[in-house]
Amino acid sequence: MTTPWGFEDFDAHEDLHFVWNEECGLKAIIAVHSTHLGPAAGGCRYWRYDDPTDGVKDALRLSRGMSYKNAMAGLPLGGGKAVIIADDKPKTPEMLHLFGKAVDHLCGRYVTAEDVGMSVADMIEIRRQTPFVAGLPVEDDEVGGDPGPHTSLGVFLGIKAAVRRALGKDSLSGLHVALQGAGSVATGVALHAAKEGARLSIADVHQDKAQKLADATDGKVVSTDEILGLEADVLSPCALGAILDERSIQALRVPIVAGGANNQLATREDGRRLDARGILYAPDYVINAGGIINVCTEYLRDGDASLVRKRIEGIPDRLEQIWAESAESGRDPASVADAMAQRLIGRG
Repeated sequence: MTTPWGFEDFDAHEDLHFVWNEECGLKAIIAVHSTHLGPAAGGCRYWRYDDPTDGVKDALRLSRGMSYKNAMAGLPLGGGKAVIIADDKPKTPEMLHLFGKAVDHLCGRYVTAEDVGMSVADMIEIRRQTPFVAGLPVEDDEVGGDPGPHTSLGVFLGIKAAVRRALGKDSLSGLHVALQGAGSVATGVALHAAKEGARLSIADVHQDKAQKLADATDGKVVSTDEILGLEADVLSPCALGAILDERSIQALRVPIVAGGANNQLATREDGRRLDARGILYAPDYVINAGGIINVCTEYLRDGDASLVRKRIEGIPDRLEQIWAESAESGRDPASVADAMAQRLIGRG
């Protein structure tokens, strides 16, 4: 959809805010996609872009994904996302405070948390200026903190569900998982998979991180150019998005794609391309909902750690529902999931 502003990924977003402060170097975008189900919740990403308009694209796509993710997880939240554009100036408390003020000016329409490049410590600084933030440090028996481990658990359970459906196996023991990424979520997925006996091939743009994770899981490091074409039982994209396109899908040698990265499909047509090749796809915003489930429970204070675990354990059931409808209707899983989510946010 092309708008008068020229943003191809604009999807009837309710709000799009540009935040700028020359003195401290803050350049941020806050995108509110939908508040149909509740306040727009989604993390803040700190990332360097070759072209700042790519940051706008990221915010638009990621906020729409959060609307779908929160709706499909059954959470009383809408979808939003923020992007702080990294450049030559370092990330500073002042920058985070000004970002927090921008969030506060939205009066609760947007609730922020950690995403790529942001930490629990950053959330503490943002919290000095606004209450509309989650992912804060907590005691061991409380809900909150880094959402990454919860995302990892949901992705791992989703991979197991995909393996059951596509390969007829109840365990990852002896299976080969090609893992793209070695960050927080990828690390959690790798540790869970290795504990169950999976064999791991790991690629990351940071070779040292990939090697560290491989050492911890008896895995093997492969190049980032090699990972998408590796012959394996599961490809688990756990880095950045838009990695599945016409060219990369043609090169895949796996029966399953199930990972934690957001916006894995470069275009909507790529879901159909995966399906046409007989590759079972776990829609990313369904399988990676563990983190936002934890964030929601923390922010709304409506449950404890056992409820978070129970909600995350519901992820495989939602995937099964999508795959079953896909098989019955002949539509690819990504299209089925999108249609379900759109109905839930009142746009179907």
